[in-house]
Amino acid sequence: MTYEVKSLNEECGVFGIWGHPQAAQVTYFGLHSLQHRGQEGAGILTNDAGKLIRHRDTGLISEVFKNPANLEKLTGQAAIGHVRYATAGEASIDNIQPFHFKFYDMEFGLAHNGNLTNTKTLKKELEHNGAIFSSSSDTEILAHLIRCSHNPSFMGKVKEALNTVKGGFAYLLMMEDKLIAALDPNGFRPLSIGKMANGAIVVSSETCAFEVVGAEWIRDVKPGEVVIIDNSGIQYDTYTTNTQLAICSMEYIYFARPDSNIHGVNVHTARKRMGAQLAREFKHEADIVVGVPNSSLSAAMGFAEESGLPNEMGLIKNQYTQRTFIQPTQELREQGVRMKLSAVSGVVKGKRVVMIDDSIVRGTTSRRIVQLLKEAGATEVHVAIASPPLKYPCFYGIDIQTRRELIAANHSVEETRQIIGADSLTYLSIDGLIDSIGLETNAPNGGLCVAYFDGEYPTPIYDYEKDYRRSLDEKVSFY
Repeated sequence: MTYEVKSLNEECGVFGIWGHPQAAQVTYFGLHSLQHRGQEGAGILTNDAGKLIRHRDTGLISEVFKNPANLEKLTGQAAIGHVRYATAGEASIDNIQPFHFKFYDMEFGLAHNGNLTNTKTLKKELEHNGAIFSSSSDTEILAHLIRCSHNPSFMGKVKEALNTVKGGFAYLLMMEDKLIAALDPNGFRPLSIGKMANGAIVVSSETCAFEVVGAEWIRDVKPGEVVIIDNSGIQYDTYTTNTQLAICSMEYIYFARPDSNIHGVNVHTARKRMGAQLAREFKHEADIVVGVPNSSLSAAMGFAEESGLPNEMGLIKNQYTQRTFIQPTQELREQGVRMKLSAVSGVVKGKRVVMIDDSIVRGTTSRRIVQLLKEAGATEVHVAIASPPLKYPCFYGIDIQTRRELIAANHSVEETRQIIGADSLTYLSIDGLIDSIGLETNAPNGGLCVAYFDGEYPTPIYDYEKDYRRSLDEKVSFY
């Protein structure tokens, strides 16, 4: 297993298009915009007059299609693509999507963002009934459920399968004559629909991809919705009416690009409001504000504007390390932080610094950055986090599935402050987070999933329940 320095990784990203003569090329650019959602592998599957063609491999999208021939062979006017970070299943080429399923009477491609919570149960049942799995990814389960359904219509089979799987999911399903998009009943994962100038319809995990490919946003896919796109246009349908919006709050805090809009809320604007609210909850004296690049810069702007303190570039990120994955040893984690970040002595020397970050996972990164700032001459370093303490796992598509890896689950705020070596530690409150994001909805928690902070999951967690309950009694020392 490998760890990114942050120890917090995105789920995956999906992109689809219907009705464009260069569908593969457009999908390539769309996936490039979603690269932050997964760097382990990528793939594109095209539809050329009903014939499905695929190329996939490990690595970044630019590496997968480094050979131009791999993209040129993907002919057709429709495509789906995927960038992957492994939340379920091994990081092997067998698990890289889109998947391509061929049967005697049909074929289809499938891409998935999220994580199913009843994978073990469903896989056991399917294998008992004769299903053979070619990957360890939970994505493959939907295909088997569709094939074993006795519903007379194909869309009936799809709806039955969508009602059987549980957890967080955004699916793209490429058929010979249509593109199908579907979202889980809680809308944990974002999914939006856009339209290009030539009439082509696009579907993307984030709206930032629309800007790159020249598409105009139409609307977000709703929880429990299934969208059918074909040559006649777009048809909106539902597979369940038992829905309740609970979009992953970490999308706004950390995962999504700042130029994306999720359910009508711009991510950069939401992060600025989080920073402003954090400043109102902050109780210490300081001289300057320094955001940890890059995902915390928006919150640092909001904090500085609200507090009246100057927002300084006290930390510089090495833009050429990409995401540095390193072996899970403490020494190498700390060295990884030094590779990625440098403190600017001329800015922070002799200053009381408010260091803004979006979250603390293990505390390793925070401790090293505090040390960097103090070595650069900061007289005090006050750490302010633009989210509540991460105390509980996520089972809907983020790679935090045990409490053992979360410092806030095992130590008080004061203990955490001592571990990271800060002069103070302030977290944004849960209410402050909800108000800052400001979704226009009457849903619980303002339409957000905040289970990572309060342990109140919006759905049953099925196969994870037993191990999760056992983990509540565990305590791990990060000293």
